[in-house]
Amino acid sequence: MTTSSVRIPGYVAATWDIDPVHSDVSFSVRHMMVSKVRGRFTNFSGEIVTGEDISDSSVNATIAADSIDTGNEQRDNHIRSADFFDADNHPQWTFRSTGARANGDDVVLHGDLTIKGVTKPVTLALEANGFGPDAYGGYRAGFSASTTIDRNDFGVDIKMPMDGGGVVVSDKVQITMEIEAVRRQA
Repeated sequence: MTTSSVRIPGYVAATWDIDPVHSDVSFSVRHMMVSKVRGRFTNFSGEIVTGEDISDSSVNATIAADSIDTGNEQRDNHIRSADFFDADNHPQWTFRSTGARANGDDVVLHGDLTIKGVTKPVTLALEANGFGPDAYGGYRAGFSASTTIDRNDFGVDIKMPMDGGGVVVSDKVQITMEIEAVRRQA
C-alpha cells in the first residue's frame, strides 16, 4: 500500500498495542567524554493507530521512569534519584504524537514528550519495518524510531564537570526504539 507517497508492504490501518516482550526502548549518552553508556527501559506500554493515510496515524506511549536498566545497579539508583529522573515524584514519562508525515520512504513523527513534568516537542525518524500474521493467530507490525534530545530541556540538568574540562554525562541523549505491536481484535 502507498500512504502519502510512502510505500509500506502489507500496511494495515488498525489500532495496535505495543508488545513489550518483543520491543526495546533504549538510549545512549556520552560518558566521561570518552565513551557512551547505553541503557534501556523495561516497563513501557503504548497504543499505535495506523491511519488509512500516514497523516491520520498516532502514537500514545508511557514509560516507567524507575524501570531504567544500564546494567549497573548503583548507577541506575543514582539515575532514578532527584539528581536525574526524580522517579519518586515523576514516575511516568509520556509521548503523545501530534502529527505524522511522509519523508521519502520513511515517516517523520512529531509529538510531545513529557519527562519530569516538562513537556517539549520532539521529532522522531520512523521506519515501518513490516506488517504480517504471527504464530498465534494475530497480526503484528514492526517499527523503528529514533530521536536525540537535550536532557536539560526536560529538567534533567545535573552538572558534573570533570577536572581538565568536559562533563561526566553529556547533554545530548540518543533515544532508539524497536517496537513490535499486536493488532487489536475488533
